[in-house]
Amino acid sequence: MFPIHRGRRLRTNESIRSLVRETSLSPSDFMFPMFVAEGENVKVEIPSMPGIFRRSIDLTVEEVKELFALGIRAVNIYVKVSENLKDNKGVEAWNPNGLMQQTIRAIKTACPEMIVMPDVALDPYSIYGHDGIIANGDVENDSTVQALVKMAVSHAEAGADFVAPSDMMDGRVLRLRQGLDAAGFHNVGIMSYSAKYASAFYGPFRDALDSAPKDTTTNAEPVEIPKDKKTYQMDYANRIEAIKEAVWDVEEGADMVMVKPGIAYLDIVREVKNAVNVPVTVYHVSGEYAMIKAAAERGWLDNDKIMMEQLMCIKRAGASLISTYFAKEAAILLNK
Repeated sequence: MFPIHRGRRLRTNESIRSLVRETSLSPSDFMFPMFVAEGENVKVEIPSMPGIFRRSIDLTVEEVKELFALGIRAVNIYVKVSENLKDNKGVEAWNPNGLMQQTIRAIKTACPEMIVMPDVALDPYSIYGHDGIIANGDVENDSTVQALVKMAVSHAEAGADFVAPSDMMDGRVLRLRQGLDAAGFHNVGIMSYSAKYASAFYGPFRDALDSAPKDTTTNAEPVEIPKDKKTYQMDYANRIEAIKEAVWDVEEGADMVMVKPGIAYLDIVREVKNAVNVPVTVYHVSGEYAMIKAAAERGWLDNDKIMMEQLMCIKRAGASLISTYFAKEAAILLNK
């Protein structure tokens, strides 16, 4: 007790503070989400995400080389699919010559040591913008899972190190593990989006991929489409459900689990970290990125200080890996 104990002794100067610091960050703590577009020499900035671009494969590969040189060791890949390739079953998702598959091969050829984790979900391929196959007015679970298995195996065939199912269908981790093993890909891992909440923080991401739910029909008969993703993504009021979902995914064979979004869900990160014995990834999502950028542009916040504070807090809460649009910026600062 005071005056014998004085906490400020350990805060006297930066040298002492660094000696007793409980949490540290390095570039290898980050995964960079990347958006890929068709074409060559294409680089289009996403308006709601300043500094983040949709790139063609050639420029994506160049960016990956820069990321690796900075010490970043993982990328999460998403593709912007042409409208004429979309349908209700996501058939393009397992095309061996599809944009995702070409991207994986190109990255692994140019930078073999970069860990590539492609997104596994049907929303970029769906005419309805949902993560699965629409039937009877809802996203049908089991037929969607069958499609996801085909998708994941095609990613593994292209050279993916992990597959990253973000769809939130029931039982998909088990079926993916069985499908990958049956195809001979025993060493391809699964990073499951286990606690993915139905969050308003995803808006800029959906702008980037045009993956928001759509009221669209391609035939004379009207099709009833769920207006949001709440029948499969989690209710943000729930905590115990997140733990349950993460434990189930580990039991089904997930090598890593993810909590998404990040900063607003740090209580969930810690709960999941305490409940599972696998690495926990946290997705610092597009809306969280956009808010900081918007405030910094107006001079209301210091971009670098807020960025590093939030990343440190995510790590402190229990993240083993942080998927963040700040990965490159933060790595540059840390390397300095």
